[in-house]
Amino acid sequence: MQNKIGKLALLALILVYLVIVAGAVVRMTGSGMGCPDWPKCFGYYIPPTDVETLQWAPNKAFDKGQVIIVDETLQIAVKDFSTSAEYKPTNWEPYTKHDYAVFNVWHTWIEYINRLLGALAGLATLALAIGSIWYWSKNKKITILAWLVVFGMAFQAWLGATVVYSVLEPLKITLHMLMALLIVAMLLFLIHNLSKTNMAANAPKSSIHYLIILSLILTFIQIILGTQVRQFVDEQIDQIGYAKNLWLQDPTIHFYIHRSLSIAVLALNGYLFWSIAKMKLPLRKINWVGLLILMEIATGIAMYYLDFPFASQPLHLVLASILFGVQFYLVLEALHLNNSNKSL
Repeated sequence: MQNKIGKLALLALILVYLVIVAGAVVRMTGSGMGCPDWPKCFGYYIPPTDVETLQWAPNKAFDKGQVIIVDETLQIAVKDFSTSAEYKPTNWEPYTKHDYAVFNVWHTWIEYINRLLGALAGLATLALAIGSIWYWSKNKKITILAWLVVFGMAFQAWLGATVVYSVLEPLKITLHMLMALLIVAMLLFLIHNLSKTNMAANAPKSSIHYLIILSLILTFIQIILGTQVRQFVDEQIDQIGYAKNLWLQDPTIHFYIHRSLSIAVLALNGYLFWSIAKMKLPLRKINWVGLLILMEIATGIAMYYLDFPFASQPLHLVLASILFGVQFYLVLEALHLNNSNKSL
């Protein structure tokens, strides 16, 4: 049973990361309003593939809740009915959450795939929570963590709805991203509790976990600053269009702090890499941390000096979220190593 729960936790983690990847693609392609309602998409569980589906026509059947676009507004069917020769406003009610009413098949299906992956991740975490009940008598922490993940996913779904209702308000997009990182952290904490072993057989005592925690905090700050920079870029796109060479011509202070702090992140983790190797600590994930930081810096340089090459923005975001996860797990291993040393 323990092996099955571990596999479920890993599957849930992979699916959550796939949702993060999909979310990055949604933002890169401007597909955030591809489905202007929630949880359905234009009133359908499987969205339309052509605009004709969303247009009124005589002798056409509609189910209650389905949506059409009329005079650049969304109208919702109030009951099951078939249209007559003329449009009857009494059969429809306006969608009042917002006034966005645009259909783009690519944006719709990109956003729909994002939501579909979110639903699959939610089902995986629910299965994990149900399976974790088996642990209640042995290790209550695992059961509690698993159900906290389920509640976190439910809250994340609600946040997703508020993002749509606000027509992609930047602050809510940022909160949506940070909540995803919190879910990643909870799943990694759960996986660590399921799989932790004695790492301290020959390891020397060390207080390096404090520096690893500091490194994680700096990465978290960098992610927040990065979302602020991305918000600025989105505003530039609205104002000047897709002239990529002008997006960061006159950036805000967040950009300069974000760029300068990356040097501190690189220096700190370079010192951590050297210290862990010198003390021969069994914290090998520092190698992945170093690689991910170098890739992050490379994509950042590419965006600034090469005018945002294709997919550089979502790759930068996804790498940051993976870096956060690896660093968080490294913190857990370092704390476990430190606690094991104290018990010797």
